Amino acid sequence: MADAAATRSRRGWYDLTEMRWAAAALALFLAGLVVQLAGGPPWVWWALYLACYVTGGWEPALAGLQALRKKTLDVDLLMVVAAVGAAAIGQVTDGALLIVIFATSGALEALATARTEDSVRGLLDLAPDTATRLSEDGEHVVPAAELVVGDVVLVRPGERISADATVIDGSSEVDQATITGEPLPVDKTVGDEVFAGTLNGTGALRIRVDRRAADSVVARIAALVEEASHTKARTQLFIEKVEQRYSIGMVVVTLAVFAVPLLAGDSVREALLRAMTFMIVASPCAVVLATMPPLLAAIANAGRHGVLVKSAVVMEQLGTATRVAFDKTGTLTRGTPELTEIRVLTADFSEDQVLALAAAAEHPSEHPLGAAIVRAAKARRLVLPRVADFAAEPGRGVRAVVDARTVTVSAPSTERVDAATQLEQRGCTAVIVAVDSRPVAVFGLADELRPDAASAVAAVTSLTERAAVLLTGDNAAAARQLAAQVGIDDVRAGLLPHDKVAAVGELQADGGRLVMVGDGINDAPALAAAHLGIAMGGAGSDLTLQTADAVVIGDDLRAIPAVIALSRRARRVVTANLVIAATFIAALVLWDLIGTLPLPLGVAGHEGSTIVVGLNGLRLLRRSAWGVPAS
Repeated sequence: MADAAATRSRRGWYDLTEMRWAAAALALFLAGLVVQLAGGPPWVWWALYLACYVTGGWEPALAGLQALRKKTLDVDLLMVVAAVGAAAIGQVTDGALLIVIFATSGALEALATARTEDSVRGLLDLAPDTATRLSEDGEHVVPAAELVVGDVVLVRPGERISADATVIDGSSEVDQATITGEPLPVDKTVGDEVFAGTLNGTGALRIRVDRRAADSVVARIAALVEEASHTKARTQLFIEKVEQRYSIGMVVVTLAVFAVPLLAGDSVREALLRAMTFMIVASPCAVVLATMPPLLAAIANAGRHGVLVKSAVVMEQLGTATRVAFDKTGTLTRGTPELTEIRVLTADFSEDQVLALAAAAEHPSEHPLGAAIVRAAKARRLVLPRVADFAAEPGRGVRAVVDARTVTVSAPSTERVDAATQLEQRGCTAVIVAVDSRPVAVFGLADELRPDAASAVAAVTSLTERAAVLLTGDNAAAARQLAAQVGIDDVRAGLLPHDKVAAVGELQADGGRLVMVGDGINDAPALAAAHLGIAMGGAGSDLTLQTADAVVIGDDLRAIPAVIALSRRARRVVTANLVIAATFIAALVLWDLIGTLPLPLGVAGHEGSTIVVGLNGLRLLRRSAWGVPAS
């Protein structure tokens, strides 16, 4: 079912009205040409050519007249006027050719736009239409759109996941390349998050719905890309501002190109033909298309790889970044503590024995450190003893009777142990495990570094040619220890939210463009203060989406340098497009003014440049455009 939906999502040329009208215009033109060359009655081929005018020109003519009513001069209208002028002086064949080429160019532009839209819409089609909801009455197949937060859903092997949810039972590998861009399936077990539209592997999963279908990650991607398609980059705004003045100037010059040769003795037919050719080749169609197709293609590519870029303005500006600042907790680290070290203090216990006792004592607790100890025990597949008389001591730890022994797991306050001091100096949180009031082990817990943190920091440093910065509210020792692991020298620790804003302002004071990367909640003020803010996290609260300029789904830090590199590629393509368009226009205009440019050749050159520019922008839809170039 999902595959069929994915097939339906990609529109063929025959699904676009522009393509159908262009095809009809081409057929009528060819029919008229055949009749004309065969010596048929003039009224027959004239009728076929005029029908070609209508089928290929009515849409741009209508759009141009509507624009004219708003006191805006549309280039499409100028093209139709030139074609009608050609017919008026007997060049009906050349005018019909202009209509066909112009209609075909517009159809190809529509197809290119549809491909960009389809690359994102296809994500929504991947989400299944139905889901197997579990209740006390058994299994019920329901529309996925009717799922509500808290529903429990069964996902069988090979099925697509119907909602953003948390695994509550089972384990499997999930292919989530459509959301995060990860090339390999990711192992999922109890407590892990899964996304709508991703493909379950060989295991069965029971998942609890976290978000409605309209709020899912794939829905957000589509909504943000659609929103981005309605925004205009600074370059595009400048082009559109110039376009109106340019078009008016072009009409004035066209009249001069007609009047001057006419006064100099040329025939009306020759003067009008030269003027219409000038109007065609001087039209800025290719310039207008130089900017938005590359930027929208880049936005679609980023969305396909799990990065939500909120506007064309953001995509354009990401490539201008000169420095990147990272938050620590939840950004360079996973944001949840993990048990990293066990130091046993007595020969009476092994690591597994101590861990089993501590995990049993912590099992009823909801504290993050206790949860980390329990996870570590489960990872080692330890059997936890029965617990009695559990008691939590706020600010200290927990106490419980485990196998007739009193087990205490607490912070090292009055009881100082050398091992605890050493772990704290290394940036870890130390926890003392005592059995019957005797310390038997020290646990070191730390916020686990993301495996791709160091490579991501190195990549952004290489791209921006300036060292990355660490802005964190954590203590200086922990911050320096983590910074050393990822290769950051500029560390600013112990910062409250307003301190981070001040630090961002200081980093931007030299005129550079700073990208701030944070987890989007506590870092929201800093994200807003920076030139550009990127938030980590698929959960993405409303505050995150409102504040950040881009959101990384799946918490893949490698996406940060990749999207900056993609923006730079898009900017280079925009520049190349502008050069291509300007070169074609200049060459054709000079040819028409100095020599004699045949109308069909002028049409082919003008529309050819438009097609080249459009296709050049679409190169950014390719998967090879994503990633950091080798240094």
